[in-house]
This record gives sequence, C-alpha cells and structure tokens, in this order.
Amino acid sequence: MASQDALRQATRLASSSALLQVLFRVVTFGLNAFTLRYLSRELIGVVSVRVPLGVFWSIFLGLIWLHLLEVPDPSVVPHYQAGVVAFGLSAVIELLGEPFWVLAQAHLFVRLKVVAESLSVVSKCVLTVILVVLYPQWGLYIFSLAQLLYVSVLVMCYVFYFVMFLGSPEATKKSFPIARMKALLPNWVEDETFVNWKEARLTWSFFKQSFLKQILTEGERYVMTFLNVLNFGDQGVYDIVNNLGSLVARFIFLPIEESFYVFFAKVLERGKNVKDQKQDDVSMAANVLELLLKLVLLIGLTITVFGYAYSQLALDIYGGSMLSSGTGPVLLRCYSLYVLFLAINGVTECFTFALMCKEEVDRYNFVMLALSFTFMCFSYFLTRWHGSVGFILANCFNMGIRIAHSIHYISDYFRESTYRPLSGLLPSPVLALVYILSGVMTGFSEVFCCCDKGWMAKLIHISVGALCFAATIGTVLCTETKLIHFVRSQFLSRYMKKGT
Repeated sequence: MASQDALRQATRLASSSALLQVLFRVVTFGLNAFTLRYLSRELIGVVSVRVPLGVFWSIFLGLIWLHLLEVPDPSVVPHYQAGVVAFGLSAVIELLGEPFWVLAQAHLFVRLKVVAESLSVVSKCVLTVILVVLYPQWGLYIFSLAQLLYVSVLVMCYVFYFVMFLGSPEATKKSFPIARMKALLPNWVEDETFVNWKEARLTWSFFKQSFLKQILTEGERYVMTFLNVLNFGDQGVYDIVNNLGSLVARFIFLPIEESFYVFFAKVLERGKNVKDQKQDDVSMAANVLELLLKLVLLIGLTITVFGYAYSQLALDIYGGSMLSSGTGPVLLRCYSLYVLFLAINGVTECFTFALMCKEEVDRYNFVMLALSFTFMCFSYFLTRWHGSVGFILANCFNMGIRIAHSIHYISDYFRESTYRPLSGLLPSPVLALVYILSGVMTGFSEVFCCCDKGWMAKLIHISVGALCFAATIGTVLCTETKLIHFVRSQFLSRYMKKGT
C-alpha cells in the first residue's frame, strides 16, 4: 500500500507540474514572441546568457562580471551593471526560500507548488509586458525588476504557507516532522554534536555532484561568457532557440524526473542491492522505470522526427526572419535530436541518483569531474569549428556519456533479478518503421513546400505533418497498450474522473 501511495502521489505531482509548465510555456511563449518585436537580439542575448551566470556567482564573481568581462555597448544594452546587481540580489532572495521548496517537494505538496509558481510567473509576465510597452528604453531594468518580483512572490508564497501550516491540526494529523518555523533556522541541540558528520559528508558529496552537474548543464554559457566565442547577437539567437527547443524538456521531462526521483527514493532503500529490497517494491519500481523509459523515449523520438522538418517553419512563425534565416533552423534541428538525449537521461539519472549510496556518489563525482573538463573542451573546439551548433553537439556528447553511465548502473542493479526495465528503450519494430516513414515524408514536404513558397504551401506542409503525426499516435495506441494503460491509470485518471 505504501508503494502504491508513493506511486499515486508521484504521478499526481508529475502530471500537475507538467500541466502547470504547459500553461506557463503558453504564456511565456506569447510573451517572448511579443517582446522579440520590441527588443534587440543583443539585449536578449545578455539577459538570457550573461546575466544568469551573474545569478549563480552573484556574491563571488559580481566584480568580475562588472569590471573584467566584456561589457556590452550601453547604447545597445543599457543599464548592464544594474542588471547584474539585481539578478545577483534575486539569487540571494530565492536561496532564502530553498528550505521551504525542499520541504514541499519532499512531502509532495502539489497544490502549494502550483499556486506559488503560477502567481510568480504571472506576476513576472504581466510586469514585463507593461514595462516593455511603456518603457522599452529601460533595457535591462525591465528584466531585472521582473526577476526580482518573480522571486519575491515565489518565496513569500512558500513562507506564508508554512507559517500557516506548521503547528496546525493538519500538520499534527500528518505527523509533519517540523512543528515551528524556528526549526528551519540553524540551531544548537543539547547533547548532540554541532555537526552530524555522516550527514555532512553525504551533503558534501551531493554538493560536489550538483556543482559538476551545473557545469555540465550550463557549461556552454560559461564558454560563451569567458571565451567570447559568440557575439551578443548570436548568443541571443542561440538562447531563443535553446528555450524554444527545451519546451518539452521543461514541461514534461523535468516534472517526471523530479517527481519519480522522490518515488524511487521512497520505494527502494538507498545503498541496498536488489536482493535485500522488498521484492514487491522491486517489481513495482522496475515496472514503473520500464514504462517511464518507454514514455519519454516515444516523446523524444516524436520531437526528433517532426522537429527536423518543421524547425524553420516554427522559427518563422515565432520570431520572423530574424530567427528563420541564418543558423536558427539548423540550431533547432540539432536541438530536436538533443531532446531525445534529454528524455532518456532524465529518467535514467533520477533512478540512479535515488539509489546511489555515498560511496557511489563520490565515485560518480570523479566521473563527472572528468566529463566536465571534456565537455568544456568539446564546447570550445566544436564552436570554433561549427559556430553555435557546436554547443548542441557537445551537449549531445555530454548526455550520451551520462546515459551510458546510468544504463550501466541500472543494468548492474537488476542483474541478479528477473526484471529488465531497460527494455523500455526499445520501441516496437512497427512503430520504428512508422517513425522512419514519417521522417522521410515530412522531409520531402519541407523541401517542396517550405518555407518561402507562400502560405498555401506552408499549409500543405503542415497537413502532411498532421497526417504523419496522426499515423504515429495511432500506431502507439495499437502497439504500446501497456504504456497507454499506465498513462491513463496513473497520469490521467483524476482528470478523467472529473470529466465524467
């Protein structure tokens, strides 16, 4: 029963988060398409690539950003210094709310997360639109104020909720481990050592892993910033394409990864081999892992196949000729392939990290250290060779190595059992054939109908894609019945009940 409850809560959190992310991306998609008509791509490049690095290193590297790195032309990107300071301040504010976010995530407070993120994102979008329309000359002030409002609303939602929740009858009924807000602050407990060294060592291991994972995830931005391999305009185009290409990764893959990490950590005990676990829990975990792998694989393959033929059309509709000409379409095509790597890596890593003991985490940190150095070198040389496309190719290499490590861990973990969850990475032959035919047909359609041959040709191109997509979905419904049952019973069950 406990495992079933954990699965139900995890799927509820994942589906709610995914729905929330879809709504967010619809809002921000329209916002970005709107602001692209008002702002220069140099300003967008600074906001999207340079300033988030100032967030991460706000305390330590603020002076470097302001005085040692290249500063944009004030006539093109005004108020750069104020933007760095404001984004650094927003990082500090957001860190104040981190303990509350961890509590909410660990205890699966779905409604709190939905409300907090909804209010903060809506507030940010509304303020951005107002300032862009009324005061476009403010430059980075617009994004700085919007970011400060976003983190302030987000943190205040979490703080206000826990002020009301802690000590309440509901918290007592749930046996919530914290009774007062004061318990979230650093404190000295009598008859106990000042530092729990076992937990401290585990925390240090995860800190090193998070630091290295940050390099692997955002490494191309560091290369852009410190080595100046792209100008601000190219950085802006790259980041717009990056954000557009990662929509599915953010609103589907990330909620699944976060929610099912909690599920696997609750169902299986960290550091124990498969024989020492409860076999019913092992069976459930293996089955869920296999179906999750199949789910994200099919989503990733769909994005890869159809993204190749419709990248130029999507960019033309989204940002006009500024994006659809030049390197934009090539970038988005490559990113469509990268989405497939992201899909598989998210699920395999969430299982691996949920089961690793401290010693395994430490060993993996050495792997990530070597991988981080290799990734940075690949990013630099591939970018010199092939421009901004080199960043995506380096990311594909990075994700491929991480996937190989996770697959090796999962294979070893289930070797002494009868379960083979990695079979979820193998689509049925019929479905694979449909994907190949869809890729060929949409590819020919793009050559003859897109994208400078008028709207009628574009509509024909879209119609061909719609027919191929319908055939793909129909094949999935016929060949992947086990997966369809899992999605309907776990992810869609509560929405279907509301509709009946």
